[in-house]
Amino acid sequence: MKTILLTALLGGATLAAGSAAAAGADKTLVSWVCLANTTQQGGSALTIQCGDQFDGIVFGEKEAGKWMAGSDNYRRTQGDQRGGAVEKSDDKTLIQMAIVYQGKQITIYRNGELDASYEADNLDLLSAKDNMTVFGLRHQGTGSGQNLQGSIEDARIFDRALTVGEVKKLQPNQPSAIKPYAWWTFEKGQETDRMGRFPFNNLDGSAKIDGGRLVLETGTSVLIAAAQKTAEAAPVEFETPAMPADPPADWLTYHLLHPGPGGAMPGDPNCAFYWKGRYHLHYIYNHKAGCAFAHVSSKDLVHWTWHPTTLFPKTTGHGMFSGTGFITKEGRPAIIYHGQGSGRNQLAFALDDKLEQWTKPVPILPRDASGQVPEMNHWDPDCWLNGDTYYATSGGGNPSLMKSSDLKDWKFLGPLLSDDYPANIGMPKGEDISCGNMFKIGKKWMLLCISHGLGCRYYLGDFKDEKYLPDFQAMMSWNGNNYFAPESVLTKDGRRVMWAWLLNLPIAPCGIQSLPRELELPADGVLRIRPLLELEALRYDRKQEKGLTVRSDTSQRLKEISGDALELEVAVKAPQAKEFGLDVLCDKDGANGLRIAVMAESKTLVVGKVAAPFELKAGEDLTLRVFIDKNLVEVFANDRQAAVAALKYTPENLGLSLFSKGGDIVVKVVKGWKMKSISTPKH
Repeated sequence: MKTILLTALLGGATLAAGSAAAAGADKTLVSWVCLANTTQQGGSALTIQCGDQFDGIVFGEKEAGKWMAGSDNYRRTQGDQRGGAVEKSDDKTLIQMAIVYQGKQITIYRNGELDASYEADNLDLLSAKDNMTVFGLRHQGTGSGQNLQGSIEDARIFDRALTVGEVKKLQPNQPSAIKPYAWWTFEKGQETDRMGRFPFNNLDGSAKIDGGRLVLETGTSVLIAAAQKTAEAAPVEFETPAMPADPPADWLTYHLLHPGPGGAMPGDPNCAFYWKGRYHLHYIYNHKAGCAFAHVSSKDLVHWTWHPTTLFPKTTGHGMFSGTGFITKEGRPAIIYHGQGSGRNQLAFALDDKLEQWTKPVPILPRDASGQVPEMNHWDPDCWLNGDTYYATSGGGNPSLMKSSDLKDWKFLGPLLSDDYPANIGMPKGEDISCGNMFKIGKKWMLLCISHGLGCRYYLGDFKDEKYLPDFQAMMSWNGNNYFAPESVLTKDGRRVMWAWLLNLPIAPCGIQSLPRELELPADGVLRIRPLLELEALRYDRKQEKGLTVRSDTSQRLKEISGDALELEVAVKAPQAKEFGLDVLCDKDGANGLRIAVMAESKTLVVGKVAAPFELKAGEDLTLRVFIDKNLVEVFANDRQAAVAALKYTPENLGLSLFSKGGDIVVKVVKGWKMKSISTPKH
């Protein structure tokens, strides 16, 4: 076996440009490592960390195949790495690198030979009493990336900058003339620091000590050695989001929102179930420990109760990113999601009927027909049971598809989309398909998903021969990606209900879910989109105005109905006007509101700045369902189209006006209901 020494002389500081290096910042990190492959990206052979600041020996993160000095936000990382050597070692070769931080200079060596040299300000990470070392992940915490795949023979930290000559004299598992600050040899099955500075150790995921080495495999594979017991060793305290007693005036009234702690950015809805008489929904939010799944449940899909947040980095070992929920063949709730920082999609299984306790996550490790790990994206997965077979997708352009009979062994099937994908469907085959959700609806299979830049959209088609062949595609988000990251559930009476996160709209607070929508695909093949039936339970103080004629090129203010927490039903008799509709949230002069218009010539439904395709049939009446919640407006037109928009919140603007251009319209009735808050007890 060839032996190559991997060494990093590191010190780092978050200092202002041009300031002197921090006192005591010089140090040396040393690690002898054998890489499982040279295509991996982002893992660390040794990191020293305090809080969110770290320096580490990181492989392939910014430039494929190259070692670098990893650091928090790249503060001490070389920007242009084009001059460094590309690692070509095989999986049986121990590698020697040196990344030297001394004063304001960082010098990188490979096997004692110069690889790169540049200037950076240093940071003292050794004198802190609560520092830690990390093997595998480039650092501990949110955004830690993928773990290193391979094995480590020996690792050391010195509290001074060694010379290149001193580095060359170091031999794995042999004492050095210079006493280390910390030293790991991984002999006799031990992960303990021989110098005693980092006595508290945690092997996590698939990490293990074997044959005198720390072995790091795919999935979450990490060793953390701490100078003192950390929060990870203390009993876990679960936070539970809760509405404040007196919410701010601009917070929405009857939409599900995240009240804190933390914000929901992202706020993707995820992992929905109907289980034991209750509906359960998860959504992403910014827990103090990283991205987590908030958990709410409801008996009616309208009034929600928060559960303790139990799916977050301290319990899962990674951040929580998008996925879906499903019921196993054994009748057990399960979730599939992307483990942020793990580099893998993950599975977990419920341990209780409240869905508050879950098994330890299991990474999904698909293999191709030859038994090899395939090249594929790992994010935004979905899983569904078709007969006796589980199928799962992993997001991106033309997502990957895999299958399993037991949720343990996964066979990689290649791309999800059929080779016969139609050229005239209105969306390129390679367009992003993320936050996917596949299910039967009517006689079709629907793939509900997003493009990150375009927002929510869906396909209808057929899933056969282990490929998906869509024959129709349409958008659900119309003004960029405002309607985002959809999730759906089947109700106890068989309705398909979906939500989406409302993104980049001037609504408060962050982390608001759309009103639940019922989806149906009847025999005519046209998707129906309706507001959830149970929303009617929020109605009170019904008023109406009937038999209104709005003359061409005029507007008519409603006298009986106004407000900013309303549901409206507007019925128009077979309109012939070129443009007609209503303005909501108007000032006292009937101006400065948000316009809802049906445009006959352009065949569009306009809601604020949103223009969604919509056409009335000859002689067809129009029914608009309009939901106004503070400054947010959701509109449903004849159950065939829906759109969402918002304008700046102005609490005194509460008026409503009908208008028509290019012809008269007859408004048969306008019904209006005030809407109760979902934060108060159910009436």
